[in-house]
Amino acid sequence: MLNILFVCHGNICRSTMAESILAHRAKKEGLSVAVDSAATHTDEIGNPPHPGTVAKLRAEGIPLVPHRARLLKKSDGARFDHIVGMDGENLRYMRRILGEEYAPKLSLLLDYTENPRSVADPWYTGDFEATYRDLTYGIDAFLRYLKDRGEL
Repeated sequence: MLNILFVCHGNICRSTMAESILAHRAKKEGLSVAVDSAATHTDEIGNPPHPGTVAKLRAEGIPLVPHRARLLKKSDGARFDHIVGMDGENLRYMRRILGEEYAPKLSLLLDYTENPRSVADPWYTGDFEATYRDLTYGIDAFLRYLKDRGEL
């Protein structure tokens, strides 16, 4: 089983939505994948997903994974095969928290696409639709990458 961790600033918007989308796809497509998510900062630790995340997932018919925001920790480096951030700031903090020994496991989601950029952050924009589009685009590309490498 492949273990994937999505990471963003607070773990209530982007990474939680990504976790729910991939968990749903994995179940639907029979993929041998375990998915989790975490935060790089303590702002939202223990909080449930943002209401905008919940509403967008519900509108798309995607079940929300049981979730409370948690902080990325050093031990996640050993536990996960891929640790995928949403933007450059996330990646800097991921490296700081996990250390360089886990750097080969770290990536940004939209770097797997033909249009690398940050995943839209709805915390600032309120645009959960744009975030959903970025995440589905990135997850599609990430899954192709994993299949091409023989990891799925």
